[in-house]
Order: sequence, then C-alpha cells, then structure tokens
Amino acid sequence: MSGRWILLLAVVLSMTKPSLGKEPPSTKLPTMAEVISNSTSVDWKAIDPENTLYVDLKKGRVVIELAPVFAPNTVANVKALVRDGYYEGIRINRVQDNRVVAWEFPDADQTNMARRIKHGKSTLPPEFERMIDPALPFTRLPDGDVYAPEVGFCGDFPAGRDPQSGKMWLLHEYGMVGVGRDNALDSGGGTELYVIIGQAPRDLDRNVTLIGRVVQGMEFLTALPRGTGDMGYYVKPSQYVKIKSIRVASDVPPAKRTNLEVMRTDTTAFHDLIESRRNRREDWFRIAAGKIEIVNVPIPVRPVH
Repeated sequence: MSGRWILLLAVVLSMTKPSLGKEPPSTKLPTMAEVISNSTSVDWKAIDPENTLYVDLKKGRVVIELAPVFAPNTVANVKALVRDGYYEGIRINRVQDNRVVAWEFPDADQTNMARRIKHGKSTLPPEFERMIDPALPFTRLPDGDVYAPEVGFCGDFPAGRDPQSGKMWLLHEYGMVGVGRDNALDSGGGTELYVIIGQAPRDLDRNVTLIGRVVQGMEFLTALPRGTGDMGYYVKPSQYVKIKSIRVASDVPPAKRTNLEVMRTDTTAFHDLIESRRNRREDWFRIAAGKIEIVNVPIPVRPVH
C-alpha cells in the first residue's frame, strides 16, 4: 500500500473512532421525584367525589377512592349503606399486625343494625373479577408476577389479568380496601370493611371483593394499637376505636372536602415513573435492580389547590 493510501486510511479512522477518554455523553434519566416535578396538568386527574369515602377518625381523615369499574354493585351498595346511616356508631374492632384494619358491628348488634338498612343490602354476590375490556386502559409492568399472568395499572388501581381466561381483577396491596365475608361466597356486601396495612396478601386475590384504595390518611390506620386476640381482634369493647363518621365525599359541603388529584397511569409520565422505580437513579443507590414488583410502584396523589 502506497504512503498516500495509508495517510487517507488514517484520516478516515480518526473521523469515525471516538477519542480515548471522551465517551459520548450519556442521557441522565429522571428520578421519581423529577418525573413528578416535571409532570403537567394532563398527567393528573381529579378524584371523583361521588366515588370517594371519608372515614373520619379522632386523629384525622382517611380518604378512600372507590373502584366501581371493578365492583359496581358492591360500591353502589356501600354508598347506599353510608347514606342509610348504617355505619353510624361503628368502631374499628380488629387491627392485625402486618395484615389488616377492619371495622364491623359485633355479632350481638348486627340484628339491630340491619334495621337501619333501607336502600342497601347486607349481602351481595361476589365481584372478585371482571371481563377484560379493550376500552379500559391497562399499563402493564414489564416484569413477571407470581400470582397473575400479567399485572399493571387500570385507571387508578393495581390490577392483574389473564388473557387466556379473559378476566381481570384488583390486587391485594397495601392500602387496598376489601369487603369481609364468611365462607359463603355471597356473604359479603359491605357491612364489614377492611384495609390492608402490611405485606400484600396476594393469596386473597379473586377470593374477596375489593372496592377501592386509601389515597390519604393511611398513617391514622397503621398507627393503631394491635389487637391481642385471634387474627388481631380487640379483646375488650373498651379497646374499640370509634369512627366519627363515614360519608360519601359528594355529600359533604365543598368547603369541607379533601380535594385530591391522582397521577394518571396511562401517560408517558407514569411510564417514566415505573422505569424510575425499576432502576433507582438516586445517588444513594449503588445497584439498580432492573426489575419491579407491582407493590413497589406508587400511584402519586396530591392536593388540588
């Protein structure tokens, strides 16, 4: 090869090969805090007051967003029980560590309480799952799940689905609200409600009707004294925790409402939030997991000013 061609080849290589010590700049992906900070109004939506419950305790308000898309009959029944005044005087009587907070009337009082029911019902057929609807948005997580073929987010709620059976359902996660029942599948209707306060008991998926999730005020439930009886029941009635009131938010005067909005789960911003949790980018983390479980993806909620 002549000296001329050697020189030309050297020039071409110098144009195509990056210089040592000068790697191309990498794009720094955002953290969850940055995703939320950079989100816009289109990434959020107001929580519907007609499908929100206020559970007011002495120390503060627990706000529950209801899920009529998954349990339309049970949600409607719980709202009817609220408006019937069924829950007046009800108390939290079970706090099981790493499990649930629950409220119901003791067996001795249930006959008297049933007389309050005018528009609601004491029991209903279960709503453990529903058919998959292509019109419903579903943001699927990229990693596997032990309990469901697919998991992700449908609207404001964590959900699983099975394309083979065509069914989908809500997941038992921290903060989810369920309807207690006996052995009979149709023995629940909303007269007993519970909130998950510990490790997600996913074995309960499709065995209990879930009606929503707590979006604010979990600290008032998780800080309650644990019951010492079987399954966390309080042994003495004096230990019961009084619930001041349970109301549908739309029945509360606007000035006394807790107005909240939730991050939509069908947007690019929420996809970025999922990725920020799969690969933590905060300076504290040494190793990024590269995977995520459904229970480790929060759905941000914030007050509407």
